[in-house]
Amino acid sequence: MTAPAPRFTTSTQRRLRRLNLVTSLPPVVFAAVVLVYLDARTWWHVLVLAPGAVAALVAFERWAANDLSRVVWPCLVVAGVVWPVGVLVTASPNAYWGVCAVGSLAMRGVRRRRSPAMAGLFSYVALIGATRLLVQRDDLGDVLRSYVLVPTVLTVVVTVLTVVGERFYDLIRELEQTREREAELAVVRERVRFASDLHDIQGHTLHVVKLKLALAERLLDRDTARVAKELRETYDLVSDTIAQTKELAYAQRRLNLTAEIENAKNLFEAAGIRVRVTREAEVDARASELLGQVLRETTTNILRHAQATQVQITLAEAGITIVNDGVTATSLPELRGLAALRQRVAGDGGELTVEQTEERFRTAAVFPPARAGAARPASKEVDR
Repeated sequence: MTAPAPRFTTSTQRRLRRLNLVTSLPPVVFAAVVLVYLDARTWWHVLVLAPGAVAALVAFERWAANDLSRVVWPCLVVAGVVWPVGVLVTASPNAYWGVCAVGSLAMRGVRRRRSPAMAGLFSYVALIGATRLLVQRDDLGDVLRSYVLVPTVLTVVVTVLTVVGERFYDLIRELEQTREREAELAVVRERVRFASDLHDIQGHTLHVVKLKLALAERLLDRDTARVAKELRETYDLVSDTIAQTKELAYAQRRLNLTAEIENAKNLFEAAGIRVRVTREAEVDARASELLGQVLRETTTNILRHAQATQVQITLAEAGITIVNDGVTATSLPELRGLAALRQRVAGDGGELTVEQTEERFRTAAVFPPARAGAARPASKEVDR
């Protein structure tokens, strides 16, 4: 017999089996009473035949409770004894009903060597029925029809239908497992998203702080007013990062693309990099946050990996493009932050591409026109 179903499938299967019990048990009980009534000619015949019917009902009820394995062998033994007694003693051709019902339910739980087990069940019903020839030799055709052919064929039909019906519960189990895996994947995706956002906030801030402190150190003996200004901006940046981290923890964080563009320009200016921003159109607010994350991550990568002198930021109807020079690597570097963002952009219906041509590096995030939002006709350029 198989082990009990996994925890996450038990609830659904229990409800289905309970529904099956409520809808099927009354007709099963009625059939058992009718069969015993038809075969019993005296009161002691009822005593002989009733245990087989009771064994079938107990097995059916325990199967509905997903607890058949605990009672299947006692029920099989009782039903298996009633059948030969009914054949040889009470002349009851319907006494096979108990072993048919219990045996068919037992076959549901057999996963290994099911075919030999089913063949053994069918052979038992047929052979026991054939023993009726020991006490009734004068009517061979009636014995073969009533005690061998009909019981065996019905046992085969009921068992096959019962085993096939178990496939329905297997499908329910697979659906439950799929739903469980989807829930686990959703948790993993949310953790990756959170980690990516946290990387965007903390990594970006730490690199900017490093840049500003290095600038303040160079100006310490020459321009104390500028040093004080850089330190104040660093303090404000750290305070803002703390606030953003809290917003992220409570799922309240939203990036503003316009603010990110202005922030990127200020950072590039502080690093001595010339910036040109071209606004060809405004994108939908729904795409603004992801584009802001792409711009923030790209800005961090330029400050960290490139020796750029120029950066071109283009905001179009379909998305954003950032191009910078000063690429020193001969091959495309591994940028984990952009790799994580590529998955998020793709999940939102867009596409994030990263290209390197000679000494230029191009990052572009593009959404379909319906997702990008309505464009504004005027375009503006800002050079720094």
